[in-house]
Amino acid sequence: MSLHPLNILERYWKFTDFRGNQESIINAVLEGDDVLALMPTGGGKSICFQIPALIKEGICIVVSPLIALMKDQVQQLNKKGIKALSITSGISKSELDTLLDNCIYGNYKFLYLSPERLQQELVQDRIRQMQVNLIAVDEAHCISQWGNDFRPSYSNLLELRKIKPSVNVIALTATAKENVVNDITKQLDFIKPKIFRQSFFRPNLGYIVLHEEDKYYRLETILKKHNGSSIVYVRNRKATVDISTLLNSKNIQATHYHGGLNPTEKENHMNSWMSNKTQVMVATNAFGMGIDKPDVKTVIHLNLPESIESYFQEAGRAGRNGVQAFAVVLKNKNDEVLVKNQFLKILPSVDFIKHVYRKLSSYFQVSYGEGQYQVFDFNFNNFCKTYNFNSTLCYNALLTLDRNSIISLSKHFKNKVLIRFKSTNNLIFEYLDTHPQFDVTVKSILRSYGGVFDHDTNINTSKIADKASISEHELIQVLEQLARDEIITLQHSKTDAQITFIEPREDDKTINRISAIIKQQNKLKEYQVKSVIDYINNDDVCRSMQLLNYFDEKDVTPCGVCSVCTKTTKNQEKTSTKDLKNQVITLLETGEKSSRQISKILNCDDTATKNVLKLLLEHNIINITKTNKYKLSHL
Repeated sequence: MSLHPLNILERYWKFTDFRGNQESIINAVLEGDDVLALMPTGGGKSICFQIPALIKEGICIVVSPLIALMKDQVQQLNKKGIKALSITSGISKSELDTLLDNCIYGNYKFLYLSPERLQQELVQDRIRQMQVNLIAVDEAHCISQWGNDFRPSYSNLLELRKIKPSVNVIALTATAKENVVNDITKQLDFIKPKIFRQSFFRPNLGYIVLHEEDKYYRLETILKKHNGSSIVYVRNRKATVDISTLLNSKNIQATHYHGGLNPTEKENHMNSWMSNKTQVMVATNAFGMGIDKPDVKTVIHLNLPESIESYFQEAGRAGRNGVQAFAVVLKNKNDEVLVKNQFLKILPSVDFIKHVYRKLSSYFQVSYGEGQYQVFDFNFNNFCKTYNFNSTLCYNALLTLDRNSIISLSKHFKNKVLIRFKSTNNLIFEYLDTHPQFDVTVKSILRSYGGVFDHDTNINTSKIADKASISEHELIQVLEQLARDEIITLQHSKTDAQITFIEPREDDKTINRISAIIKQQNKLKEYQVKSVIDYINNDDVCRSMQLLNYFDEKDVTPCGVCSVCTKTTKNQEKTSTKDLKNQVITLLETGEKSSRQISKILNCDDTATKNVLKLLLEHNIINITKTNKYKLSHL
């Protein structure tokens, strides 16, 4: 007996109804159609491919460029008892072999892949052996050269379609202009696709732009007025710490999040905010992807975003529960210069990217023609210092190489720890007799690494800390003490990223292949920054309409809740109050009248009449007679 989509929804997600176009999209997928689903942030895109994949026999292949999102979705599926795994960079060939075997023989329902993985022959060969029931392409705008965050590696999807020609595809994206929609269907070789567009209009979300010389004071007043869960987006890591510290000093509970935090810190900060123990999360734009927190009251940008696409996604994390919420941009006269400096002046040229690529190969001693799928821990600051690179310009060059599948740049914090035991077994156990607090930690290492007496051994600090039931920070402190006591030798370094070389090193030849793409993407970035500046400076058109028009939604009306609409309404109210006041004075010049008579003669509602009468009384323009009628004071 085949399961109905609603049965799956109730069983695994505990919901009894679908939202928006979800059910129609799911039915189209089940009917075998190629589908393109455009749904706003928080619209429930993942359910649209997860439910049909659970209904159909076989495994669903999900292609996504977002490693953090892949890991999050796999974790969420596993928590529900659904077998899913992801294959990202940094795993050995033998581990890759095992994971792919699990997909063929282990009754797995979901395999999450980065698009770069699709060009590996081993991956392609194993996919041929899999019973694939659906191909899901997340962040589908990445396949279009006109899309935000274009990635040429998405062209590998055509190879996947050749391997499994009878399997239908669902492509999903939160934001896409019309030319990008057309490009997606063309690039994915869709034939008579079903395209579902869910309006990006959010009736409960007020888009606010405020000109503020003192942004921090306004930030404080907003967060105290709307004291619900909030996200504050800032430009860099240092600002996340500084602003959260400032807010805490103002008795507003805040924490921070950025890519440089270690996993334990990230988890603790996230849990505190998710459980509402902390009101505010101050973060870089690394935060938010895959986070489903429905009760966010305000999303505040202290700095201008890099594009309308990214702003719309970040702002859209507010008010997912349907309750009134606000997305606020705080701007001042310096912001236009800053956003141009941040996103345009530091766009790397083709020549600079060639230079960075050559130095990167030298830094890791990668020989010409070699390096494909070699993985290296990467200390970004040390790299910049070694070659005297401007850190921002260099980082953007690395991102360009990452987007164009020359390298894979995984941003994370990692302890690299090499140790070797100097003492004999007997001396170690004598030491533990006098230092029993280190007993479990030392034994966990000895039982995990057999060669730790013979040579420097790279230990997995996360694994050992877990075995010893301590934090990684505590483990490092123990190892440092063991080194001071000459029980071990210790080499400890910290990395903030990992580099995987996707292509063999060919220096300029490698970059020449993508030079046209680099130039086109730089032009797109200029257009995106201009669109942001136009948005914050347009105080005449409803802000929701401006955003929707950007995404080619034309049949829209003013939202009534943004800063432009509320300003217009207030002006209208002032005008109508002034007009009614004059009408009441003119009417009372003919003689005293009751409020009911005034409302009837002037054809206005009682509330408006009473408000105007109250105003006139306060200014002694009218008086009340003994019979409760109103007359002009000078009559």
